[in-house]
Amino acid sequence: MGVKVAIAGVTGAVGQEFLRILEQRNFPMDKLVCLASERSVGKKITFKGNEYTVELLTANSFKGIDIALFSAGGQRSKDFAPAAAKAGAVVIDNSSAFRMDPQVPLVVPEVNPEMIGQHKGIIANPNCSTIIANVPVWPLHKANPIKRMIVSTYQAASGAGQSAMLELIEQAKEVLAGKPVTCKALKYQLAFNLYCHDSKIGPDGYNEEEVKMAKETRKIFNCQSIAITATCVRVSVLRAHSESINLEFTDPITPTQVKDLLSTAPGVSIIDDREKNRFPMPIDATGNDDVYVGRIRQDESIPDNRGINIWVSGDQIRKGAALNAIQIAEKLL
Repeated sequence: MGVKVAIAGVTGAVGQEFLRILEQRNFPMDKLVCLASERSVGKKITFKGNEYTVELLTANSFKGIDIALFSAGGQRSKDFAPAAAKAGAVVIDNSSAFRMDPQVPLVVPEVNPEMIGQHKGIIANPNCSTIIANVPVWPLHKANPIKRMIVSTYQAASGAGQSAMLELIEQAKEVLAGKPVTCKALKYQLAFNLYCHDSKIGPDGYNEEEVKMAKETRKIFNCQSIAITATCVRVSVLRAHSESINLEFTDPITPTQVKDLLSTAPGVSIIDDREKNRFPMPIDATGNDDVYVGRIRQDESIPDNRGINIWVSGDQIRKGAALNAIQIAEKLL
């Protein structure tokens, strides 16, 4: 007998990716309920050749549901995820609503799958940039504990949703045509530009995305002692985030050792051709499951060969959101 699945936020970019991945991975389900806000009610969704009508997301939407995949925004998660859990569903939530709740597991399946079984009805999916960093950094941390981690992100329009992706395309057309640039979904002009990640800046000068990366990584790794700092930037890329990651280890480590560890790490692919200057790019990661790693090199500013630099690219909508959630659901089963 198959699993009964509900998708909250089915018409958004991540909701649509849920559907593609569920079909591609042949997820064992015999019922699908498509849920969204008022403006999407009545829309038709096609999945595996069958047509579904989008229903209104309410507290009563989850009777008989086994797994509820949420990507409807933080407030709707707060409003409706507890009701879904009370109705007997296991909620896998993509928003930031429950990530730092000590009662809610925060899971990257390649890192801490053992936490899935400790859920109390809700499992949190980490921030997209956190996931993309954690997949390659975790196997290195296991082998040689990391003392300090410095991350600079290059985040695509996809992180701000489908409307932002469409607006980036429109902005590029406007710039090339010499027209005024439209800024509705995006805070500023992103076409041929970049800017500080468009999340709230705190009194310490860090934006929310930077704070999330530090706090979430410590929780996922179950290691509060790692010193982590981040600078998060929105760049003129349609889909797939990239990150420059600088790591300081407890013991000496070489680029060859790092490459050996990552060559067998789950969810990691290496593109590291120095001769051809060929390293991971967003177009490599787009539409693919793995996080791509390259530019593996010694940080010579850190004594005793304890520093390493890596460069990563990962599909924000896929591994950074929808795929990670569905991998959690697969392990739940």
